[in-house]
Amino acid sequence: MPRNESRPSGGLFDLDVKKELIADYEYKMTAPDFWDDNAKAQKLIGELNAVKSVVEGFESLEKEYDDLTVMLELAEEEEDDGLFAEVEEGMKAFLRKLSGFELELLLNQPYDKMNAILELHPGAGGTESQDWAEMLLRMYRRWAEGKGFKVEVLDYLPGDEAGIKSVTLSIKGHNAYGYLKAEKGVHRLVRISPFDASGRRHTSFVSCDVMPEIEEDVGDIVIRPEDIRIDTYRSSGAGGQHVNKTESAVRITHIPTGIVVQCQSERSQIQNRERAMTMLRSKLHERKLEEQRKELAELRGEQTDIAWGNQIRSYVFHPYSLVKDHRTQAETGNVQAVMDGEIDMFIDAFLRMQIRQNGPGGQNG
Repeated sequence: MPRNESRPSGGLFDLDVKKELIADYEYKMTAPDFWDDNAKAQKLIGELNAVKSVVEGFESLEKEYDDLTVMLELAEEEEDDGLFAEVEEGMKAFLRKLSGFELELLLNQPYDKMNAILELHPGAGGTESQDWAEMLLRMYRRWAEGKGFKVEVLDYLPGDEAGIKSVTLSIKGHNAYGYLKAEKGVHRLVRISPFDASGRRHTSFVSCDVMPEIEEDVGDIVIRPEDIRIDTYRSSGAGGQHVNKTESAVRITHIPTGIVVQCQSERSQIQNRERAMTMLRSKLHERKLEEQRKELAELRGEQTDIAWGNQIRSYVFHPYSLVKDHRTQAETGNVQAVMDGEIDMFIDAFLRMQIRQNGPGGQNG
């Protein structure tokens, strides 16, 4: 990669500035009272690691480009067809990495870098849609693990026969929300049902909701004690005898909006309350964004419909194999790979579409 010409301009990426920022973070970590506020310290460490990741990613790409350049020169000198083929394959891999790195730089909205809260809710259809929800849960878990993200189950309600009635995940990692906001919407499955003795084809729907994980009151997202009702109950999910025999699970109702959140993942009621409050802040933030989107749509004269028919993506297992995103037209016939977590092509296509429509600094969400 040419040392100066290839670096993005306009302040999007400045290697020297980021190195100065790393030095500043590392200096702050040497302060004697650095660990007095553990939450603040962890936040700074997270920001340091995020900046380091970008710098190391750039330097790795730069080295890879230099290595490919040297290899190409050698292939030309020796007229080695085998070496030419190796350079070609190396360049394809390099361009894929460069594309991903570029997209990461463009995830520069206020909440993009945050952890994400992801919820799955089956539509009508009982066991069919509940099984589809569990399949999507596995897909997102596999995707997150491939990114090196940490996945925690905040709330889990199993289906009566199979699958799940609902699930709420916390997905922790740099830009988790920035990527996963592309998954918000209705996901449609077409397949021969394993639960139908007649072997008929069924269509199932699951709604996926994604929010940034907002751990503190920010801006106009402030929760007043008098605006919430807190109830406790026994956990119904996994967790051992302690979790199931004590009222450690927490349900919080936000009275002004009617929003209800619940958490049963932790062993203590206090911890579950803290996690539930984070979920509530996130839902209030998403509600505010949705209201802003509706206002903009009304000003533009747009017609919006959030019916089940307005799915963002279809997964067809029968009579042919195809996964297609209806917003970007991105598609693949490798259904199994997608269900194993390979959804980056859809996320990439959607985010780039948003950037084209709104500009690098004007993505929604």
